[in-house]
Amino acid sequence: ADDLGGIYDAIKENALLSKFAGGLGNDWTPVRALGAHIKGTNGESQGVVPFLKVVNDTAVAVNQGGKRKGAVCAYLETWHLDIEEFLELRKNTGDDRRRTHDMNTANWIPDLFMRRVMEKGSWTLFSPSDTPDLHDKFGIEFEKAYTAYEAKAERGEIKPARKLQAIDMWRKMLSMLFETGHPWITFKDACNVRSPQQHAGVVHSSNLCTEITLNTSDTETAVCNLGSVNLVQHLKDGAVDHEKLKKTITTAMRMLDNVIDINYYAVKKARDSNMRHRPVGLGIMGFQDCLYELRIPYASDAAVEFADKSMEAVCYHAYWASTELAKERGKYTSYKGSLWDQGILPLDTLDLLAKQRGGYLEVDRSATLDWDALRQKIALDGMRNSNCVAIAPTATISNIIGVDACIEPCFGNLSVKSNLSGEFTVINHYLVRDLKRLGLWDDVMVVDLKHFDGSLRPIDRVPQDIKALYATAFEVDATWLVEAASRRQKWIDQAQSLNIYMAGASGKKLDDTYKLAWLRGLKTTYYLRTMSATHAEKSTVKAGKMNSVASGNTDDTGSMNALDAAAATAQAQMNASPATDIKFCAIDDPGCEACQ
Repeated sequence: ADDLGGIYDAIKENALLSKFAGGLGNDWTPVRALGAHIKGTNGESQGVVPFLKVVNDTAVAVNQGGKRKGAVCAYLETWHLDIEEFLELRKNTGDDRRRTHDMNTANWIPDLFMRRVMEKGSWTLFSPSDTPDLHDKFGIEFEKAYTAYEAKAERGEIKPARKLQAIDMWRKMLSMLFETGHPWITFKDACNVRSPQQHAGVVHSSNLCTEITLNTSDTETAVCNLGSVNLVQHLKDGAVDHEKLKKTITTAMRMLDNVIDINYYAVKKARDSNMRHRPVGLGIMGFQDCLYELRIPYASDAAVEFADKSMEAVCYHAYWASTELAKERGKYTSYKGSLWDQGILPLDTLDLLAKQRGGYLEVDRSATLDWDALRQKIALDGMRNSNCVAIAPTATISNIIGVDACIEPCFGNLSVKSNLSGEFTVINHYLVRDLKRLGLWDDVMVVDLKHFDGSLRPIDRVPQDIKALYATAFEVDATWLVEAASRRQKWIDQAQSLNIYMAGASGKKLDDTYKLAWLRGLKTTYYLRTMSATHAEKSTVKAGKMNSVASGNTDDTGSMNALDAAAATAQAQMNASPATDIKFCAIDDPGCEACQ
């Protein structure tokens, strides 16, 4: 809330939720901007940034149950007058009192702003104390209210306010995203227009990992219980095994619904919200593993098609399981008036979004399952859960069971992952299997993989089809990540944690990728991960030497024959250093939810 009591109550709730292992998403848009009038003292506000510094330090002071670092993400809408300073919160330069080095940030972007960017229009920044209803409006209603405030500002009736070119703000967003990895790009209207619960409130932000899109208010703190299906265990004869998948999801949805009742809630608002709406978030992991099993490269139309059909199956069975639970246990309390109640399924909401945007939505609408049967079943029995599907990062649990995280491409075929438990080596066992089959798995190959950060591309003796299949995240064009995510998003009633990987990032690449994400109907994106300009020396590769690849691929560091490579490998095994110094990601932060 926009008062000291509300602000510090929220910070206290953050601390309590973090203590009991909650990852947090905060909506800070209602707090008035720098220079706005304070009626009670007749002074001027210091804006939202000083309070975000307190939130940052609270997350550091109160970690998640003493088990991992506190983690919070602050969201701010693009029309907030403090947005430019908000963009710079993660910079390593400037006044450190106005920086938040330990906290994540995200832009909560209305469609009107994106249209202004596409059409090279102007954009006006306001303090929410002067435009209090913008926060709760979306779509056409937001546009009407916003343009009315713009007209008032033009007449000098709203101060402070600032007008600038939308494209300049967009460029600054992308520049900061490239420089600091923050704020993430998330889309307010896609989250709200497609929300099944728009009758019960507004989605004001996402969560820590950008996959949850639930209503929040003064009286409700959104909670989502998450679970993930290991997708690779549900393949049969080169396709999704619907019978097994349905069985797994039916059990998983019952489990998640049980968690709502037996969970401990550190904050009353969280309990009230969960009991009223009963949302859950069933996701997937091992998507990349499925592609390995099916012999499909990630960067391909076939992978996009598989993303579409596999997510259609997961969502269909999840929604069916929820309506079966409703028949057994009763509908969730706020069901009446929801999109489910109106017979509008997530696929149908694409039409609503296209209408609200006035175009600017290019999404494949094909379907293969009997959604009319599901629609009729819901009309008869209702739904047990307001929301059912969300794709969370699944980083640690994926490592434990030996698959790639959620919908991620393989980061590196040989890498080291860090968390608070320490460091451990991750090896692509599918690749090892194929290289053994081809007679290529030997000491030289291990050294090659170490030197080239887990990439096969520079290694001459590896066949092209193997290189394509085992392309690493930075070798897959970001367009493929967005296209696959778009096909999933049409089925999902919440969102997905979608990291964007980009090698050789440029302003044009960033601009094209994030505009495409908007046009393809994505609700959110997560980290932007880019290649570092320099690479650390690999302490387990013989100093000053290379490996067995052709000299044309060795920059200017020389070459190494098979005997030298074998000797280097033997030396490496005797060293006390880790198996490889290749880090799992550019951020590699033990407090990062994706890295956990």
